[in-house]
Amino acid sequence: MRKIGLLNGPNLNMVGTREPGVYGTRSLDDIIAELRTYAGERGAALRDHQSNVEGHLIDALQDAASWADGIVFNPGGYTHTSVAIRDAISGSGIPVVETHMSNIHAREEFRQRSLITGVCVGMVCGFGATSYRLALDALLAHLDA
Repeated sequence: MRKIGLLNGPNLNMVGTREPGVYGTRSLDDIIAELRTYAGERGAALRDHQSNVEGHLIDALQDAASWADGIVFNPGGYTHTSVAIRDAISGSGIPVVETHMSNIHAREEFRQRSLITGVCVGMVCGFGATSYRLALDALLAHLDA
């Protein structure tokens, strides 16, 4: 069974109430529960972590190197600002698929640049909560290749 980490960055704990026109009305807990079930159907176990603190996400990335086969990661606002998270992904040695519920390329100019994409195996964005499922599928396909 594949072991997959799911990391969510700042403010994603507010999904469902924060900007529902952008992020929808389903809570992050509901999205994770559905993704956990889907992962199980695909032969994968999902371990999730959400933090609003950059250092905690870095710790989770470093820790995942000891147990995870890959990571689905929505870094939230840190996507555009964190060289430290980029370095943690690069140093982890495990494949990471970046994901975003919104299409970051169609949003404000400052959101259109990701500092972490270059050290990820790919990115899925713009499909709401379905982005997580698509990212998991992409990660599993990458691991099976």
